[in-house]
Amino acid sequence: MKKTKKGTMEQRMFRQYLLLVLPGFIIFTIGLIIPMFMAVRYSFTSWDGMSAEKIFVGFQNYIDLFKDSNFRDAWLFTIKFTIGNTIIQNIVALLFAVALDSGIKGQKIYRTILFIPCLISAVIVGFVWLKMFSNVLPALNDLLGTNINFLLFGKKETVLSGLLIANNWQWIGYWMLIYLAGLQSVPAELYEAAKVDGAGAVKRFFNVTIPMLAPAITICVVGITTGSLKVYDLLVSSTKGGPGRSSTSMIYETYTTAINGRQYGYGSAMSVTLVIVLLLVALIQVKGLKKREVQA
Repeated sequence: MKKTKKGTMEQRMFRQYLLLVLPGFIIFTIGLIIPMFMAVRYSFTSWDGMSAEKIFVGFQNYIDLFKDSNFRDAWLFTIKFTIGNTIIQNIVALLFAVALDSGIKGQKIYRTILFIPCLISAVIVGFVWLKMFSNVLPALNDLLGTNINFLLFGKKETVLSGLLIANNWQWIGYWMLIYLAGLQSVPAELYEAAKVDGAGAVKRFFNVTIPMLAPAITICVVGITTGSLKVYDLLVSSTKGGPGRSSTSMIYETYTTAINGRQYGYGSAMSVTLVIVLLLVALIQVKGLKKREVQA
């Protein structure tokens, strides 16, 4: 009887878990899984997104992608943006976290100030920095009598730098909190043992802090990389992919091709390649960084 009651209780709990998970699973399936399979299907057609006829073209869309200079340029910009973001945000966020963890006065105020930008929509961030670079900062030249070029969004050579500034301003505080949580979970005994062994501040940072932050580093690196590969809304409100096509990301290129250019099948092929790259990058990063966590 006891086993029967235990089995019945477990079954009841399992059914309750399923009921709790079911709404999210349905939304996830309808909002992501089904559209993903539909995109794969449309990528083998020359559908314009409007007509009822969907002509099957096989792998022709994928073959055309590798001949498309706009596709290559969009990937080149996206890769540059991703590398810049991943390096800058991780380093600066970690430095801010270390500074706040050192026990400086006003830690909560600084933490709040740094975190606030990530609560703002990326579209608004784009508008804010567009005004900053075109109106607010150039006005400083008149006040200071200088001739600094603040119009970063206006030139092909500087647009990437401007977008990196805007994106890093928005997200550094978010990743800083993850690093700060990791720092505060490091046992103080490890630092004390390192001091006894004669390790200085730099050695303690690289031999104790960094290894113990391995899980936080994994989260931040993967999160920043995948987020940067998907950049779109920041570009819509700031550069619109310009000047020319110098700041056109993969998602921006996919949208303009599929929706504005009415090449839904070709745009679907672009989106499928992006999803494949995102999955591969995430898997490689997680696998590589997880090994370091185990070693640490």
